[in-house]
Order: sequence, then C-alpha cells, then structure tokens
Amino acid sequence: MGYLSLGGEHVTEKVIERSRFITTSAHVEGEEQAREFIARVSAKYSDATHNCYAYIADPTGNFPRFSDDGEPSGTAGMPILDVLKNKKLMCSVVVVTRYFGGIKLGAGGLVRAYSGCAAENLEGATKLMYLDCVESAYTVGYDSIDICNRFFEKSDCEVKGAEYFSEVTFTVAVKKQLAEDFNAALRDRLNGRVTIKKLREFVCGFKL
Repeated sequence: MGYLSLGGEHVTEKVIERSRFITTSAHVEGEEQAREFIARVSAKYSDATHNCYAYIADPTGNFPRFSDDGEPSGTAGMPILDVLKNKKLMCSVVVVTRYFGGIKLGAGGLVRAYSGCAAENLEGATKLMYLDCVESAYTVGYDSIDICNRFFEKSDCEVKGAEYFSEVTFTVAVKKQLAEDFNAALRDRLNGRVTIKKLREFVCGFKL
C-alpha cells in the first residue's frame, strides 16, 4: 500500500486584514524530521508573532500533532491539521507563520485564515504517491547495453546510474509490486544473460 504526501518544500504568502501569513509545507519521514522542520521554519521567522503548525508524521495517520503557538485554543493548529486530513496527506507538515498587523480577526476569522492559508498552500504544492520500491544492480555484457536501455525506457522504472568495467552494471529502481515481473521480462529479453543483485528496499515518490 502507498500513501499520498508532498513532493518537496512549498512556500506561499498571503495578507489578511493587514496580518502577513507565510505558509511553509514539506514531506517528512517521521516525527523527528517534522520537529526539525518546524524548528528550522520557526528560527527563520523568529520575529513573527506566531508559528503555528500541524503534521502527520507517519504513513497511516496515527501520529497527528498540532500547535496554536499562542493563538486562542483551537483557532490555528487544529484547522491546519483538518486540512491535512481532508487532503489525505500523510508524512506531511505545515507551518503557518503570522506577523500580526494590528487588526484582531476573532476566533472564526482566525480559523478561516489558518485553514485557508494551509489549503491554498497545499493546493499548489507538488503531491506524490509514495510506494515501496526495490533497487537492484543489473550486470550485462557490452553487447546488451542497447537492449537494456530500450527496455528501461519503455518500463516503469528509474535508472539511477551505470558503471562500465569489464561488464556494465545498471542500478535501477522499480516499484516492489512490479519487481518480479520486471526482472523476469528483462531476463527473457536478454535470454538469461544478466546477473541481478537486489541492493535495497525503500520508499520512493511517483508523480500522480
């Protein structure tokens, strides 16, 4: 099973009733990364009135966290978290920074401001589907290079690199669910003249 998350850091800015809101979002893998990201953004905007945040740090949504950072309880962190949940984004963090502009928004206005800023930011952010992947080394003779390249180009895979010695070794990542069929098809294409060594399993993001 995969999960939907962000593809990278995304920053947006909006002015509401003279208050400046800066929203920063990112993909994170685990609570430690989420807290490090929040600390980095808070340090960047250390002179701001508030740095409110929410995150879901795991692929299953079991560890949501949020903070109002001095705003009235329930008006900032929870609305941001609700946006993350509604968009079904896992392993994601959002920090909404506010520079107070002198006009009070009231509880309802704050909820709308923080949720609106988070939603606008996430709408424009790159989203990826994160899936279990397998990275393997494929070693072939020089006479098989063109066959391999054509096969890789037509397949759902990512060629990470190639090393050229007495033979050629391609490092290729494929979705775990496709790895067995991928390897079988390549062996068939090369009449078995390939050595395959599994290197690692990891999670990688694919564009929707």
